[in-house]
Amino acid sequence: MIYFDNAATTLMKPPSVAEAVVRGIGSFGGPARGVHEASIASSLAVYEARAALARLLGAQGAGRVAFGYNATDALNAAIEGLLAPGAHAITTAASHNSVLRPLYRKVDRAGAELSIASIAPDGSLDLEAYERLFRPETSLVVATHASNVTGDVYDVRRMARIARDHGALFVLDAAQTAGAFPVDLQGDGFDAVVFTGHKSLFGPQGTGGIVLSSEMEIPPYRVGGSGTHSYDRSHPSFMPERLEAGTLNAHGLAGLAAGVAYIEQTGLAAIGARVQSLARRFGEAVRQIEGVRIYGGPLDAPRCGIVALNVGRADSALVADRLNADFGICTRAGAHCAPLMHEALGTSDRGAVRFSFSHFNTEEEIDKGVEALEEIARGLV
Repeated sequence: MIYFDNAATTLMKPPSVAEAVVRGIGSFGGPARGVHEASIASSLAVYEARAALARLLGAQGAGRVAFGYNATDALNAAIEGLLAPGAHAITTAASHNSVLRPLYRKVDRAGAELSIASIAPDGSLDLEAYERLFRPETSLVVATHASNVTGDVYDVRRMARIARDHGALFVLDAAQTAGAFPVDLQGDGFDAVVFTGHKSLFGPQGTGGIVLSSEMEIPPYRVGGSGTHSYDRSHPSFMPERLEAGTLNAHGLAGLAAGVAYIEQTGLAAIGARVQSLARRFGEAVRQIEGVRIYGGPLDAPRCGIVALNVGRADSALVADRLNADFGICTRAGAHCAPLMHEALGTSDRGAVRFSFSHFNTEEEIDKGVEALEEIARGLV
């Protein structure tokens, strides 16, 4: 099997990730739920994961990192807590449904207003048009760092600066980029960064969360057990407990901490360069194949390890099925939970075949992917 579906979940992870999870399974009690050895071990693992994410994403301390299930969970908490009824929010057409659906729900249920910055057919975002969307009542921008369809990386530092100039908060969806591209919460001027563990951070599924600037506060989204202040009627108001209810996935977070440790040891820049090099190698080869169309910006521009394409007039699901059945190559076809991006690209009718690469993929695998597409294209074009 050749795995090119890393934008969904990284299959190949450092061995230390599985080792950390297994150690936790055999030794962890409830984090922050006792003073015995098993509980303390679990609590320390959670803290180490907080500290690792704070370092990687530029937070001012581990206490500014709150864990949840994944990026979708954290985005729900941020949008529900920050977008008041009747207020105005902005996002872009590159957004995943994890951003769009919570915003739509606020529009439908709370009378919020939403503007969506358009994406050009080449995958680019017009920042001047984005700025024209701001109004006096604009309070929140939620934007993706990179498209999960094309891999195009957007100038989110400038987007955050524009939002700040207009008095709006800026929440960054870094689901595709955390662990592969630099993200600096404080240095880049973000109010919050949302991340997920199971993509470029090499962590297990069911891990993720949000990192907040020192000034940012979000009301509790879920409430319940916290391990502290048990006699209070209301959930604790201090971070990170205010955004965490119930027992955390300490076993998974131990694995996530190991994934971040691998990134720190290997070097974020080296990992990012490797992934982009593989994407360029693949893209430059397949664009020479008759009938293949690649979507998004130039291949030599920053791209988070993704190449999306179609072959002739074939439906994307047909091509992905052929890749898997005939060549053992795993890709993702369809809409990728990003409907507005496909509308912008003109691919709503058939989606696209997404190849997404990892630091652990090889040049030999890339070349086999190219050969497979060549054979498929000969039969379809």
